[in-house]
Amino acid sequence: MSAGAPLFDWRFAWATLPALRRALGVTLEAVAAGMTLALGLGLVWAVARRSAPRWIARAVGLWVELIRSTPLLIQLYFLYFVMPEAGVRMSALLTGILGLGLHYSTYTAEVYRAGIEAVPEGQWEAARALGLSGRRTWLAVILPQAIPRVIPALGNYLIAIFKDTPLLSAIAVAELLQTAKIIGAERFRYLEPLTLVGLIFLVLSLVSARGISALERRHVVRHA
Repeated sequence: MSAGAPLFDWRFAWATLPALRRALGVTLEAVAAGMTLALGLGLVWAVARRSAPRWIARAVGLWVELIRSTPLLIQLYFLYFVMPEAGVRMSALLTGILGLGLHYSTYTAEVYRAGIEAVPEGQWEAARALGLSGRRTWLAVILPQAIPRVIPALGNYLIAIFKDTPLLSAIAVAELLQTAKIIGAERFRYLEPLTLVGLIFLVLSLVSARGISALERRHVVRHA
């Protein structure tokens, strides 16, 4: 930095916004798709551990513990560099979405499991007494009571996924942080792009937290 140059160059910061805006789109796509996958798969894992035959429940339990016990970065490397050797090839972004979804599905599974176990046993007995099928019991009795209880915990994982998207840069996904690093390297100025990325993460995390709180209050009022 030359003598007399401002510590924070607002003109340079403004010039970086178009590239960061495009990278934000990639980040939000990864977060939305990854969280959707995590919510869906997590529910599958939780229900399987409760209702599937014992050998399937144990296999799912081992799978959940395996994913939870290994770093997300290693899982991303495995999906991106190892799976192609087995003939499974995906784009970097699709690999990142799959990695985020699989990894966080094991955490949402535990959240769902806590919500399911909090449903009184009498609800299960009442469903059996009414002759409801297993599918009907889950959809009409158990899940409508279990899911509202765990909305705050699920929301926390939405924010966690958002903050973990910089790991996708390890497999060449041009998300926010990777784009900021590229801009900084090109102009030998890192302060402006990294500051803007930090502010974007902060704002979106706060907005997400507010949205989750509003959703929680809505369900509390509905079930009051």
